[in-house]
Amino acid sequence: MAYESHDERDLSMDMRAMLGAIWARKIRIVLVTVLLLAATYGLLLFVPKTYESEAGILVAPRDSVYTRAAGDAGPSATESTADSAISSQIELIKSRDTLQSVIETQGLRDVKEFTDPGTSIVGLIGSLLGRKPAARDVDETILANLSERLSVKRSRDSLVITVGVRSEDPQLAARLANAIANAHVQRRAALSLSDTAEASVWLEQQIESLRTKVADAEAKVASFKVDNDLLTSGSTNTSVVDQQMSSVAGQITAAQERMNTALSRANLIDGMLKEGQPIEGITDIRDSATIQQLTQQKAQLQGEKAQKLATLLPNHPDVQAIVAQIAEIDKQIGIEGRRSAEVLKAEAKIESDLITSLLNELNRLKSSAGDATRQTVTLDGLQREAKAQRDLLESYLIRYRDATSRTDINASLPDVRVITLAAASVTPAAPKTTFILAAVGIVSFVLQIGMILFGELMSGRALVVRPRTEPKVSAEPAAARVVAVPETVTEDQFAIAPVVDPIEIVEEVEPQPSSEVEGGDDAPAGAANVIDAPRPSLSELTKLSADIGIGRARVVLLAAVGSQSECAAVAESLIGDALRRGLSLARVDAGSGLPSDEPGLTDLAADLVSFGDVVQKSVREGLSEVPWGQVATINRRSMKPVTLVEALADICEAVIVSTGRVGVTSSLPVFAGLDCRLVLVTNQDVTTEEIAAAQGDAEVLGYQLIQVVPVPARRAA
Repeated sequence: MAYESHDERDLSMDMRAMLGAIWARKIRIVLVTVLLLAATYGLLLFVPKTYESEAGILVAPRDSVYTRAAGDAGPSATESTADSAISSQIELIKSRDTLQSVIETQGLRDVKEFTDPGTSIVGLIGSLLGRKPAARDVDETILANLSERLSVKRSRDSLVITVGVRSEDPQLAARLANAIANAHVQRRAALSLSDTAEASVWLEQQIESLRTKVADAEAKVASFKVDNDLLTSGSTNTSVVDQQMSSVAGQITAAQERMNTALSRANLIDGMLKEGQPIEGITDIRDSATIQQLTQQKAQLQGEKAQKLATLLPNHPDVQAIVAQIAEIDKQIGIEGRRSAEVLKAEAKIESDLITSLLNELNRLKSSAGDATRQTVTLDGLQREAKAQRDLLESYLIRYRDATSRTDINASLPDVRVITLAAASVTPAAPKTTFILAAVGIVSFVLQIGMILFGELMSGRALVVRPRTEPKVSAEPAAARVVAVPETVTEDQFAIAPVVDPIEIVEEVEPQPSSEVEGGDDAPAGAANVIDAPRPSLSELTKLSADIGIGRARVVLLAAVGSQSECAAVAESLIGDALRRGLSLARVDAGSGLPSDEPGLTDLAADLVSFGDVVQKSVREGLSEVPWGQVATINRRSMKPVTLVEALADICEAVIVSTGRVGVTSSLPVFAGLDCRLVLVTNQDVTTEEIAAAQGDAEVLGYQLIQVVPVPARRAA
């Protein structure tokens, strides 16, 4: 297994040489640019100048609350409807009818600029044959020329349409722009009046039909009321049956009150009589004329009794006579009270009979009201139909009056109006002399510089050769140099270690003159000499490979004391041997510093990607790779690289991590504390002091298992 490294020479552009080539031809560049500008200016003098004038049209309703139709709440167009309205207005302005009216009013048939058919093949053949264009052909030509010179566009996001016309005569351009704008306004007004007149005719027809329908609906309502006794009276629009029921219910309530009052008074009189209490204080008894007379007599007799008792004894006959008279009067008062109670009971009986008759009448009215209620449903439907027809008729009458009042030419305002009149332009719209000359000058300047640079690159004068510095080339003069690893190992080593393929690093250098090659005059110029250098033992590398094979070294950290390329060679040798054994490996690039196309270790340490995104499948079966990444530096405080290596060690049988050259930029501090074997890769140029210093630094970081593995010595050819 061999690795070849060519001493290639990179080609790069010499900016100083290219700028010098441009500066040497500066006079030619300026002269050619000036000549092109002069020629362009001369050609522009013969190009006819055209002038453009623009008129503005505002597309918005002009009616106010005083001129708007009754019931119209005003415009409420959304943005989409406004855009569609603007687009429709633009198409109307560019329509054939609008332009035809402008041709008639402005007399464009006599303007040569618009009647010129141009240099079309059909027109040229017709003129050669002597055929004169017909009137229709002239109109078509004018329309085509006017449409070509007409530009109608919307001014940004506003409701303003700009109408522009280009012409060789600035006055004619302004006049045509104003004429087209005014023609569109008049056409819109005529269309609005036409729509209103058509609406008036349609409304008149609908009104006549609705009048008949309203009359029929109201006649049906009246007939149904008469046929079903659903007549109403009063301002409350209440039916007769409902009024009767309300009156009977009121009479029943009053009769019940009177009956209850009479029974209560009669019961009161009977109770007081049974208890022997005086009844003169009761209202019904007191109001009786007989009771009043008896009461007066009783009062007189009691007065006489008091006088007699003043001179006589209670048993005196006169006193006894007076007492008998008083008792007789009380007896008559009781008889009169009983008579009043009977009268009250009779009144209560009369009220009870009246209530019974009223209830019978109320039940009869309820039956009639139920029938009326069921019939009212049909009546309500007829009334709703009649009301709907009547409301529709009234709305149509209002619209008809508005429409007939707005059919006059001055009755309504169109929804478009001219807000900006076109004026004759002073500056020609075309050709733009300044912009054309600037463009020609820039293009000429850029093309000439581009041609000069292209010529310098193609000739090779602007290219310089810079030799690469890696890998290091020995100072020995030779045409090629080969560094080889001996393939022989002892029988004991072969039993536990894999067969290590020879590693060859081939470096190409430029052939030196024959006088500088070792061997003096015996070697011809450019010959390749092979010089054998002392080759160190590879027992350490073989032992490391054997430990990986038997699972003694699961995680191996490679740190170069010499060159990073030697560390990569050792890593590749270990990976190749492990893959031949059928082991599954993972290689982690933690020291090259070369940005990769895929996300890698530095991206993971920066928390930009997840663990699964950085592990890439290699083309070699059984090998997974973690590249450096797209971030330039690795975050030394992140613990994710250690976690990743530990996870890969659980999945794969071995993990090889390249940490780069030992020093400040090394990533060894990132993996401090990881259970692994640290391998310091050295070469014959590394001194014992450097190896000891590297071991001391690793021990300070906490690495315990440290192994020093030398790489093969170089053999120059």
